Amino acid sequence: MAQWDRLTDLPDVYTQQLHELYDRDALPMDVRHYLSVWIEKQEWQRAARDHDLAMALFQVLLENLDIQHSRFVQEESFLMQHNIRRYKQNFQRYLDDPCALANTILWFLGKEKEILQSADLVEQVEFLHVAQEAMETSSQQDLERKMAGLRNEVQCMEHTMFCLEEQQDEFDFKYQTYKMEAVVDEAVEKEQIHVFQLLINRLNECRKSTLSDLNKLLDRTDDLIDILVKKELVEWQRRQQKACIGAPDNVLLDQLEKWFTCVAVCLFQVREFLGKLEELVEKVTYDNDPVKDQKPTMQKRADTLLKDLLKSSFVVETQPSMPQGKGPLVLRTNVQFSVKTRLLIKFPEMNHSMKVNVSMDREAPQIKGYRRFNVLGTKSKALNMAESQNGGMVADFRHLTLKEQKSGGGGKGVSDISLSVTEELHIIYFDTVFEMKGVSVELQASSIPVVIISNSSQQQSAWASVLWFNLLSVDTTDVVFFTNSPAATWPQFGEMLSWQFLSATKRGLSEDQLEMMAHRLFGKQQKYDTCKVAWSKFSKENTPDTFWVWFDGILVLVKTYLEDLWRDGLIMGFVSKGKEKSLLKKKQRGTFLLRFSESVIGGITFSWVEMTITGEPEVKKVRPFTKVDLCQIPFHEIIRDYQILEAENIPESPLLYLYPSTPKDEAFGKYYSKKSGSKGNKCFACTFFLDTLEAKSPMSSDMAQGEGLEPMNALCGEAAGESWLSLLSHPAENLIQTNHSPFVTELRVCSFYFEPALWEIIGELIGRGAVGCFDCMHMYSSLLY
Repeated sequence: MAQWDRLTDLPDVYTQQLHELYDRDALPMDVRHYLSVWIEKQEWQRAARDHDLAMALFQVLLENLDIQHSRFVQEESFLMQHNIRRYKQNFQRYLDDPCALANTILWFLGKEKEILQSADLVEQVEFLHVAQEAMETSSQQDLERKMAGLRNEVQCMEHTMFCLEEQQDEFDFKYQTYKMEAVVDEAVEKEQIHVFQLLINRLNECRKSTLSDLNKLLDRTDDLIDILVKKELVEWQRRQQKACIGAPDNVLLDQLEKWFTCVAVCLFQVREFLGKLEELVEKVTYDNDPVKDQKPTMQKRADTLLKDLLKSSFVVETQPSMPQGKGPLVLRTNVQFSVKTRLLIKFPEMNHSMKVNVSMDREAPQIKGYRRFNVLGTKSKALNMAESQNGGMVADFRHLTLKEQKSGGGGKGVSDISLSVTEELHIIYFDTVFEMKGVSVELQASSIPVVIISNSSQQQSAWASVLWFNLLSVDTTDVVFFTNSPAATWPQFGEMLSWQFLSATKRGLSEDQLEMMAHRLFGKQQKYDTCKVAWSKFSKENTPDTFWVWFDGILVLVKTYLEDLWRDGLIMGFVSKGKEKSLLKKKQRGTFLLRFSESVIGGITFSWVEMTITGEPEVKKVRPFTKVDLCQIPFHEIIRDYQILEAENIPESPLLYLYPSTPKDEAFGKYYSKKSGSKGNKCFACTFFLDTLEAKSPMSSDMAQGEGLEPMNALCGEAAGESWLSLLSHPAENLIQTNHSPFVTELRVCSFYFEPALWEIIGELIGRGAVGCFDCMHMYSSLLY
């Protein structure tokens, strides 16, 4: 970046120093600003010692001031006309000593460098204290500076083109005047020819300089396009892949759009500069004209750069997704999905002028049975700024569907390789044409490969394929990825698992939780960094006990029923049975933890520590709770009300402290709801028992709630057994009632007085599916455990 441009981009504290520096008449700031490019290109140090060079630079300085004055006359800027005229008069004092002028300008340039060095030093010190995350911001700031430099060079080039045109017009006017005048004196004519030769030489040098500056401008543009297309856009596409599978990556396109548009605007201006050069050549040309030699090559280069930029600027901003899908990139036939494309070059005049068309799978891979699909719905939309919240140029397709073609695209016997439905990858394509100011370019964007299913039972397996592909593949055109899919390293795999919880519940997985899963996959290892997970071990269709089925079952359970508890860190979750015992045995009686079942898909259980008669710690547990249980009663209420029989048949909660030592009610209290003592809507077994209890007992309703309760002989022994045995005569379908109260206080208290024989009857009812409420099932299961 030019020195003056860097100075004007500095923070306020340094621009104030700049104002103080130029608060004098030796070199006015206006002259420094408008002639900045020319001033910085001259050899002032040599001119300070070389009188002839100093005089030549002095003369060119005055000529440049004349050009600036003419410019402000055309722009009708009266104040700047006055200032430039005054500056030129002041510089006349250097006519006898131009070396003094060179020394003056040299001194100012040196002071400017001191200001820049001071600013750079502060920036370097700050950089040393910046964390790794901020380095991306630094990279973006560097790119911003390069963009500002590009814009400034274009502005300088506008001034250069204006000066070139002025110079050519001066030559043309003098030459046309000479041709109309009849010069008789041969010496005069010879002198005029010599003057014209000097003018044409000067014009030639100016054209060469202009072409050189244009080439440098194209070089800078080429470098920026390389950064944008090969680095920034590629990194965004990778972030988008990871964001599709839950990573918290930034996928906003506003900054990229700003950069792409800036470069495109500059390239269109370069094309205008080249067009202006063509006009000037048509008016004045000569032998070995550099414009005629170099302009065609430069025109081709500028057009190529612009087309490359345009072709990379059309992207899929929001990947295909169904409203109720498990995640993006899983589509179902005959179910609507949405997808959004965006043009990163934003020209308001192009609003609604570019039509985008949608199509599927241009070329089917050579795989036996590979399916083909047709896209149905509104397949053509115009890029517009109305459908974008931030005013981007987008085409938002919201009502597309897929329908399978009758004959598969792969054909018969094309290849012995075959893929399952959820391993097939398909690409959706988007086409449009950019036409503006004589530039016409066909643009194409494509989605990340999607998995297409025909029924909801395939969603789990399809989402596993999406996870695996976007975790491991950076080639978003590789639709045969699963013919030979690579293994994932444990660091990659563990991070992806954490993303699933993070995106679903706003809380990812801890190192301890990930270590438990690594132990499940690889067994006990000193370090897991070099371990790898194969696709077949993660998820393979028709294999019900894969890691993914187990993990996804837990994820669904947490998202549906346990999200608040998980987000608050109350569920330890992923902990092995061995680790569970080692943790609890070191704690006080009643300490418990919540963990996911390793054997029951989508199950969660709790374990607690008790003290044996000999004072030894003993870990106890209950059978896992699944969605069948949790859809009837919230898990925190199960924890609140869970009780077991203690000495003398007194019910007591064994759950006192959530690991490591938080009182249960302190941990879960905010989730509790008011308990209901109503007997309505209980399961048939509960209702039958309570009716029998009320018929055979003289107790008050308060006594039935457990206050002052005594063992009841009326319900023990044969009488109770006969009452409960009568339940077995009812058909199972008549014993099951829906929408029953999930927790029955009366049964919980009174059922502790059953004899073991009665629990056998309850067990039989549970086995037949006749007993459906929490109390019957979990009172029974607590005895089993």
